[in-house]
Amino acid sequence: MLHFPIVLIFITGVMQLKSKKVSYALLTVSCIAALITAISGFFLGLGSDKLNGLLYWHQIMGAAVALGMTVWYWVASSGYSNRILSNALSILLMVLTGFTGHYGGMITHGKDFLALPSEKRNDIIPENPLIYQHIVAPILDDKCVKCHNPDKIKGELLMTGFTNLLKGGESGKTIIPGNPDESELISRLELPLEDEDHMPPEGETPLTTTEIMILKGWITRGASDTLRLEHLENTDPLGTLIKALMVPEPQEKWQELAVVADSTLARLGSDYLTISRIAATSNALRVAMYNPPDYDPGTITRLKPIAENIVELDLSDLPIGKKEMDMIAGCSNLEWLEIDGTPVDDGVLDTLKVLSKIRLLKVYETNIGDNSLVLFEGYKNLEQLYLWQTDVSEAALGRLKKLKPELKLYRGIDEGLREFFLESDTLRVNEENKGL
Repeated sequence: MLHFPIVLIFITGVMQLKSKKVSYALLTVSCIAALITAISGFFLGLGSDKLNGLLYWHQIMGAAVALGMTVWYWVASSGYSNRILSNALSILLMVLTGFTGHYGGMITHGKDFLALPSEKRNDIIPENPLIYQHIVAPILDDKCVKCHNPDKIKGELLMTGFTNLLKGGESGKTIIPGNPDESELISRLELPLEDEDHMPPEGETPLTTTEIMILKGWITRGASDTLRLEHLENTDPLGTLIKALMVPEPQEKWQELAVVADSTLARLGSDYLTISRIAATSNALRVAMYNPPDYDPGTITRLKPIAENIVELDLSDLPIGKKEMDMIAGCSNLEWLEIDGTPVDDGVLDTLKVLSKIRLLKVYETNIGDNSLVLFEGYKNLEQLYLWQTDVSEAALGRLKKLKPELKLYRGIDEGLREFFLESDTLRVNEENKGL
């Protein structure tokens, strides 16, 4: 109903300007389509409370297009048509249609939808975001403001800004701080999609379950514009949802990595060293090495040219030393590191303090002690730490757990429990009875 008449008007106008005879049937259909579209637009505009700004001019120019097509049709059907008049009408109608469509686009997509950005849009959520400004407002901007802005006010509700959001609309308070179940916003979002009161309306992109949960969590905690992530407990579900948003998609965060050719991976790999891509077309690499009969540190140090591309590295049970640790320290994008069963100690491990992106670290069955706790505390992204059979004391582990309560700390199986399983191991008992 909306776009087809635009096409018809431009086809008719171009044919007229190219000195081709415009079919009377085409002119008739174009005129009827323009009238239907203009009338439909006026009825659709009744859903807005005020005809201010963009919507007002969009409707005025839409009416002008319909009137212009009617005049052209009347001129053609009355036999008064001449080339100069028809050309003038076609140019005028195409210009009016262009401006009408542009104003319609600004209503739907915002005033700057065709403008060059004055500055690069920053979609990155800061480390300690204001929950309304950096999380809630962008959700509302993407899914709700399209129908609740100064140029298109539905239900007397403006959602551009915190004050307007709290003010509410014709249905009352949009949000009730501390009570999401009684908040009109949440009630409308959770209605069945087929319900005519569901928001956003049919044809628009609905909010995801995560987005609705974030809005509910924010309202539950008072719907404040000063609430920050750091104000939430580490176990708060709202904080967990926000932290998940702050982690970029894997392919997105690795797209800036340098390109590595398959021939390079084949040249650096060996029977005991495997190098694979995290995904088929990704330049993020996973490296694993197995202990060969004759260990050569050069097998690992030769990986320096692709160090920044390595995001997962497994060197378990290898006799690695300082040279290899220096190479590991150069893997600035490393997120997963396994150096368990190696001869590393506190001094050597300190080399890795520059690895700011580590999420998982396995250093069990090594010679590290309490001095390495400073290193673990400095890893802001550390999620999992494997530490059994090391010289790290229980007291130090307790301090670490208190400092980083969200950290999953694996300290191995309790010795008493281990002995219980060994004593009840049928295979072990049978072997002992046989004298094996």
